[in-house]
Amino acid sequence: MNYTLSEQLKVWHEEDEHQAIVDALLAVPADQRDYEWAGLLARAYNNLGQYEEAFSQLERVAEAGAQDPLWHYRAGYSLYYLKRYEDAVQALQTSRRLASGDPDLEESLKWILQKAEKQLKNGQRLASKQEEASKHGGQPAAVPFTDMPLADFWEDSEYAGKAYHSPPFDEELLASVEEELGYKLPASYVALMRQRNGGVPRNTCFPTEDSTSWAEDHIAIMGILGIGREKSYSLCGGLGSPFMIEEWGYPDIGVVICDCPSAGHDLVMLDYRACGRDGEPAVIHVDQESDYEITFLADDFEAFIRGLVSEEEFDY
Repeated sequence: MNYTLSEQLKVWHEEDEHQAIVDALLAVPADQRDYEWAGLLARAYNNLGQYEEAFSQLERVAEAGAQDPLWHYRAGYSLYYLKRYEDAVQALQTSRRLASGDPDLEESLKWILQKAEKQLKNGQRLASKQEEASKHGGQPAAVPFTDMPLADFWEDSEYAGKAYHSPPFDEELLASVEEELGYKLPASYVALMRQRNGGVPRNTCFPTEDSTSWAEDHIAIMGILGIGREKSYSLCGGLGSPFMIEEWGYPDIGVVICDCPSAGHDLVMLDYRACGRDGEPAVIHVDQESDYEITFLADDFEAFIRGLVSEEEFDY
């Protein structure tokens, strides 16, 4: 690479003109594209958030980069944002080793290792639920919420009534909402909504094994969305499940059932990936602030409701 282009690339990099770097590097004749060219192009793609393109460029020169800590660092960066956490850990550990134990990588590695472990656990849970659904057909036969006093479950307040509490629904409305959502709602969810169609529970926290953007050991909800369309905080309302998936980019893997105190930056969903659209979904927390990271909460909706606890359980 000639000196003039190299100096110009440095200037663009400092000024965050990463698309200009890509354009200039792609204009270099093919016979002049060397190892340095591939690394700089990968860095620019990484900075543009085009992680697949970045990793593709790095793979082309993987053999040449085998002993280069910078190659492994850039690969680890791409792999992290591609949510290939285990591969990212391996790449960054190699970069650290080749760079004589760079201490700056220690915190990043510790954090990504936690994500890798969490991803592995989530994958194992998903596989287990898929196996269970294939054996038992999904929906549980037991009557929901036996021995649970639902009359004391809800918080009575003007806000809850105005924001969440929808009118009672009939079978026709239930069917149309399910059709719009594309999923059959769990029997336990329907049973709770027949008792009160959306609202704010007295207990608004759910303990977690893993940390989230909210806390290290729990998540918090604002309310539970009812079956309907009239209220903004109802399943098919203005701030309901289709809106959060289509407009906010939440994963299209189920139904949004609870909003959280972050005003849309995290929420609780029914997860149908393992059971299919007519099965018994798990309950998950999805964190937009962490690139829509998923945290497992409960095997089913009833378990989620039974597991809610008071915020007083936690020391803020």
